[in-house]
Amino acid sequence: MAGAAIVCGCLLAQAALLAQTAAITPPPGSVQGSGTVSVTANPDQAQLVIGVVTEAATAESAAATNASSTSAVIDAIKQVLGNTGSAPTRGYSITPRYAEGARTQRAQHIVGYTATNNLEVTTNDLDLTGKLIDAAASAGANNIGSVSFTLKNPEPLKQQALSLAAKEALAHAEAIAAGLGARIGAVISAQEEVSGLRPVFAAAERIATPIESGEVQVNATVIVTVALQK
Repeated sequence: MAGAAIVCGCLLAQAALLAQTAAITPPPGSVQGSGTVSVTANPDQAQLVIGVVTEAATAESAAATNASSTSAVIDAIKQVLGNTGSAPTRGYSITPRYAEGARTQRAQHIVGYTATNNLEVTTNDLDLTGKLIDAAASAGANNIGSVSFTLKNPEPLKQQALSLAAKEALAHAEAIAAGLGARIGAVISAQEEVSGLRPVFAAAERIATPIESGEVQVNATVIVTVALQK
C-alpha cells in the first residue's frame, strides 16, 4: 500500500514553485497557502542498463566482436527474463581511440576503436534483478550500470500526492485567514509542482548480487490563492 507523510518545513521542495510564482501578486482581499506532501509506494518494475564494450584495431573488428558478445549477453538475459519484460538497445556507438597525448597535437594518431552496445533491461519481476545481473556478467557484459526501481504507472501516486498537498494548502490558507479574523472563500488559483518519481538505486558489482528494491517516492507542492471573507 502507498503511504503518505506530510513533509513540514520542506523549503527546498517549495523553492522552485515559489520562484515560478514570485511574479504573481495575489489580488487584494485574498490569501495564499502552500502544502507539500511526500507519498511512497513499493516499486513494481526494475530497470537495468547492461552494456558490452569491446576494443579492436579496426572499427570493423570492434563491431564484429561486439556483435558476437552482445548476442551472447542478449541470449542469457532472455533466458532469465522470459516473458516478464524486455531488453531493447538503448544506445550503440563506435568511437576511435587515440594515442596518449594525440588529442593535443595537430596530427591525431588513431590506435584503435571502441564499440559500445547498451541494453535497457526492464522486468516486472523484481526477484529477477540479481539473476539478470549475474547472467549478463557471466555471458560477457562488462559495463553493468546501476539498477533503478520504479512504477509502471506512476500517475495514481502523483495524483494522490497532489490531492493531499492541495488539502494541506487549503488548511494553511484557512489558518492564515483565521489569524486575520476572516475565513476563506472561493479558490482563485492553484499552482502545482510535482517532482519526478524518485527511484531507489542499488549497486551492481559482483556475482550473486543481492538487490533490495526499497520504495519509490513522489513529492508534490501546491500553492492556492483563496478569497477572504469577513
